[in-house]
Amino acid sequence: MRGTWRAGPVTAPARDAHAIWHEVECGGYDADLRLWEELAAERPDSILELGCGAGRVLSHLHRRGYEASGLDSDRRLMASVPNAELGDASDFELKREFALILAPMQLVQLFADSGERQSCLRCVAAHLAPGGLVALATVEEMPEPVDAIPPLPDTREVEGWIYSSLPIETQIADGEIRVRRLRQTVSPAGELTEELHELSLRELDAATLEDEARRAGLAPAGRRTVPPTDAHVGSTVVLLRGEA
Repeated sequence: MRGTWRAGPVTAPARDAHAIWHEVECGGYDADLRLWEELAAERPDSILELGCGAGRVLSHLHRRGYEASGLDSDRRLMASVPNAELGDASDFELKREFALILAPMQLVQLFADSGERQSCLRCVAAHLAPGGLVALATVEEMPEPVDAIPPLPDTREVEGWIYSSLPIETQIADGEIRVRRLRQTVSPAGELTEELHELSLRELDAATLEDEARRAGLAPAGRRTVPPTDAHVGSTVVLLRGEA
């Protein structure tokens, strides 16, 4: 820790730091929202988002007037998310069907292996209404590094505290994509705390995901693309339907 010294303790924000970091690093991403909205417009009656987190996509769909529900295994992220249920995306039973099931932000690459992905896909198939559609976002490959101006950090102020997260390194090894970020927190008194945070995604291409989906009772229905931005890589969105 370094920065301005002060006497006495500094009271941290009342909100959970885990939820704050999630909003800092994910909340500002909007490159995929147009695609989810387009798919929702075709099937507006019942939508399920897997891994809804703090509600980035779910809240956007609600603002556009769509009936959408969310599922997430992290209770800390869901405190203020409307229509969200606590549950594991690889093993859930909601006792209703959905016309559209979404998994944004590479959720399927957070599962440990093919077995967990196929468990998720079987649950998805069991909850898909006749004629329904599934849309799963994946990062198939990372771009080659180029000499460019480093991206600006993602930042947010909460109750006088400043949170900053800067992506500093991406490695591909042992079947994983590892993204490292430098997280910095500045208190209202100017005290700076730093930590390194790593997120691991399993390598997964669209063709492999489609093969796993077939074994779970789903049929490939095309692919869509979310373009890259200055701060984020692009992704391939695999579309699936229930098998006849």
